[in-house]
Amino acid sequence: MHDFILKEICNANMPDELSSIGFDNIYVNKASDKYEYKNIKIYSLTIPQANILKQTALSVGADCATHRETITGKIDTTDCILGGSISQLKTISNKLKFQPFSLKQLALEIENFILTPKKLKPKIMGILNVTDNSFSDGGLYLDTEKAFNHLLKMVNDGADIIDIGAESTKPYSKDVPAAIQLERIIPILELVKKEEISVPLSIDTRSAEVVRECVKYGISIINDVSGLEYDKCMIDEVCANSQVNIVIQHSNGNPDNMQENIEYKSLIDDIYLKISEKVKYAISKGISKDRIIVDPGIGFGKTREQNFEIIKRLGEFKGLGCRILLGISRKSFMNIQDEDNFVKDSFTLALNTIALEYGADILRVHNVKLHRCLLDMLCENI
Repeated sequence: MHDFILKEICNANMPDELSSIGFDNIYVNKASDKYEYKNIKIYSLTIPQANILKQTALSVGADCATHRETITGKIDTTDCILGGSISQLKTISNKLKFQPFSLKQLALEIENFILTPKKLKPKIMGILNVTDNSFSDGGLYLDTEKAFNHLLKMVNDGADIIDIGAESTKPYSKDVPAAIQLERIIPILELVKKEEISVPLSIDTRSAEVVRECVKYGISIINDVSGLEYDKCMIDEVCANSQVNIVIQHSNGNPDNMQENIEYKSLIDDIYLKISEKVKYAISKGISKDRIIVDPGIGFGKTREQNFEIIKRLGEFKGLGCRILLGISRKSFMNIQDEDNFVKDSFTLALNTIALEYGADILRVHNVKLHRCLLDMLCENI
């Protein structure tokens, strides 16, 4: 009697796995596409589009789920879930190029979607709050010298980016006028310029006026937690007329009301579609996609359970084709508000380890040194 041994292959390098069993190395890369599977959700297809897509998928041994009334035509549109190996999806794409109803464009979208992006080493964004009411370190760095010394410490600890903010956006916080934000930020930028600090700087603000002044000092990133909604001049007058990168974050309302009516039809879909809409708008304003960073907005109008769901499904946001920033550092959803920062940073590190596995590209953190050790350990071969 033969004892069979079975093992599931998870998150493996399929070319290496195939080579390990003696598969012909000449064909190993092409064959690996047959063993990598993707389930792709495609939104709002017309009934003719959905029916053709489903039949095309079935013809190559893949599948496509649609609304149950698609076959009757009692609905106008349907979302679809297309599932198959990379090899099958490529074949489906090629077949769709010869179909009507704009399916050639869908074919191109599928081809772009299944491309394997170049793996980038994740970056650490150190937090510098020059505020009087931030939840973790409000008031600690209002003094310019203390703020600059903390910036230098984070640089020495291994920060890839420093994110400077002069307005707390924690739940129920109030707006801070642009003049006050600039009064806190500009002296720091002047010292950075004077001391020739080369680490890229990000400005955490919703104000176009603040960004307009900070751009003069060579900042690299605009981190707008409102997702470009708070100040309508942000995208038109500032982002489109500079070469800075922009973070488009999802937020369910403003800080003063975002935790009051937390309702989503479908959490991840709602966030994904909202950010996708903003990414497309930014591109229409002349901002190239490689300048756009997306942030699902942990804590910004989400329950504790929803925050954890976002982390577990972070990889789904890769479909937007942009780098993903995640900011969970010391936040209250971890239910450790009364603990010291050592405990908070330990919990943050644990969750960020999971986030890295699910595709986070930039970790926004208070404790840079701890996270630099993590990245150096996990990403030494990237």
